[in-house]
Amino acid sequence: MIIDGTASMSRNTNNGKTASDRLSKGKKGKENSKIIVDADACPGNVLQICYRLGEKFSRPVWTVASFNHCVGADNHIVVGNDPEEADLKIINFCQRGDVVITQDGGLAAMVVGKGAHCLGPSGHRFRPDAITNLLEIRAAKGRYRRAGGRTGGPCRRTAEDDRRFARSLEQVLRGKE
Repeated sequence: MIIDGTASMSRNTNNGKTASDRLSKGKKGKENSKIIVDADACPGNVLQICYRLGEKFSRPVWTVASFNHCVGADNHIVVGNDPEEADLKIINFCQRGDVVITQDGGLAAMVVGKGAHCLGPSGHRFRPDAITNLLEIRAAKGRYRRAGGRTGGPCRRTAEDDRRFARSLEQVLRGKE
């Protein structure tokens, strides 16, 4: 199902229920957290691991991406192409207990502040006690780039990265943080 990012919480899509009605209830009507993937820059293997573990733990997997990214997902929210639009949607969409997958430190800081769990694609857990340091490093790198400096991108993804991510996500979903 593709949902327009601007109307995602109000459009009736299944049996008169809104998307938010379907998200807030898990099996047997109990509260159930969801996995939200910042899909604008998410490696394909990470997305597949999210689907596999989401099914195993009965957690819906939602992807959020700008309209110029093609993500083949049942639960996908499309947003515009403005800077940070996907991040703002994820911040507004996530709730305490949800699991957010992103490599964006600024987004991680916001969702952790809301009580969500946050993992990077490498399996790194963004923790509340480390957010201040993370944001300081992010700001310093931004100043360096604006001054003409170059910071390297992420290293090539390996099978060990996939295993580490899967272990981290499973720990969070099991509640063994």
